[in-house]
Amino acid sequence: MPAGLVLIVPSRKSAVAGDSRLSESLRKLISESTHTPPESSDISVKSLLISLVEPSRNDLRSRVRDISLCCACLSSSSSSSSALITWIPKQLALTAESAFRDLAEAVYGDPEGNVWGKSGDFGVDLSCCIVEYKEKRLVVELLPVVLPLIKDTIKDSCVGGSDDGDEISASSARAPVGHAIIAAHQLLWFVTQVDRPHLGKLCDLVIPCALTALDHWSPQVKGQGMLSFIHLGLNVNPAQLGGYVDVILDACCSNIISNDEIWHLAVEMYEKLLNEMLGHLERQPRDKERRIVWLKFIDPLFSGIGLVLLSNFRRLFPLFFLWIHADDDETVVLALARIHTMVKLTWIRSSPFIPRLVDELVTIYKESAMRKGREEIRTRLSQLWILLYECKPLQFVDAWGKYKDDPDLEALGQFISQRDGAKIKFGKTRKNWAIVTRKKMVTSSRLDILHGIKKQVDACVPEAVEVENSRK
Repeated sequence: MPAGLVLIVPSRKSAVAGDSRLSESLRKLISESTHTPPESSDISVKSLLISLVEPSRNDLRSRVRDISLCCACLSSSSSSSSALITWIPKQLALTAESAFRDLAEAVYGDPEGNVWGKSGDFGVDLSCCIVEYKEKRLVVELLPVVLPLIKDTIKDSCVGGSDDGDEISASSARAPVGHAIIAAHQLLWFVTQVDRPHLGKLCDLVIPCALTALDHWSPQVKGQGMLSFIHLGLNVNPAQLGGYVDVILDACCSNIISNDEIWHLAVEMYEKLLNEMLGHLERQPRDKERRIVWLKFIDPLFSGIGLVLLSNFRRLFPLFFLWIHADDDETVVLALARIHTMVKLTWIRSSPFIPRLVDELVTIYKESAMRKGREEIRTRLSQLWILLYECKPLQFVDAWGKYKDDPDLEALGQFISQRDGAKIKFGKTRKNWAIVTRKKMVTSSRLDILHGIKKQVDACVPEAVEVENSRK
């Protein structure tokens, strides 16, 4: 470790001296590092970092801010793949982390030497951080200072619409994109230094800046914004997001078709959001207004995470099984539509929920006879039964078998006719009848179950028949 980086000092005067020694040590190490900017780079990161630790007559607050921004960039290089900062040696990144700890010790060595003024100005109780976690306290008190700068830097390189219309204008970018990439890495570093319970009280500072990064056109900037939201999702209570929930959801949905480089980050972020929303719904499953809004607008998020929905079946299906028996028809129809989306996106694989799903669908079919919206409900049911049969014919027919002699279902016609690629063979006895579908055998004792379902769909649910015919 280079000399001059261990700075445990007790007073404001010593903090000033410590700041100078830290700046000098970091400047020397950065200058000695080999840096060959990428051909596509529009900035010199090395020069930018040196400028942050140059000797300055600025006040102590500004010098602490600049050193912290330098340490944030250097430290973030250890977990980044950006060509702009991968040149930073691992040892220099580790030194920057140590330097930031020493800076915090210098600033808070004497409680009366706080350069930021009154503690707790930002609504965060930092009493537990004064001795053991001085670096966390410094980050929290730096956030109101550095985040506006970071946000402005990212915005300066955004490409916006022209004055004459909606066309994209490259000339609207006031700064090189390299500055935004560095700023986005600094954003993520500062955000990830804070966790529960403090981060939740800083949402008004963090979220606008992270949204600015997420809205940027550069995948590298966008990726750091996504990682910031993932950290927020892990360390912030849903209630602390306040009025930002809809804005965050809109930002996530607009990034569904993001660059392949950050696709995995987008999916991870969507899953975190889904988990937070499911937590709310599980606590208030009978809140009609909340569930209807969620059911109406959740489709884009479902599409965004795709097969990841499989890992959420154990939380989703209990809610859907409750909602398809709700008193209002709107909830029932929306729940059936979202189940259809879920099955279509995941092809449901080998799920233990299929037998239960068939049972629930049969029950709601019977209940729908007394509902005003029975036609729309039965249309949704028929579409879902067809899709379930296409996904898992064996499991579906097995689950349906118990209902073949139910007099209340006698009116149901056969809605599953001979499928594409299926051949029906009839033997002399029911025992030997079989369906051959994609080389899978289904005994004829199940075949007669399928023969009892057609009339009701043809007579009462013409929409389902039209949908099915259009697919052939």
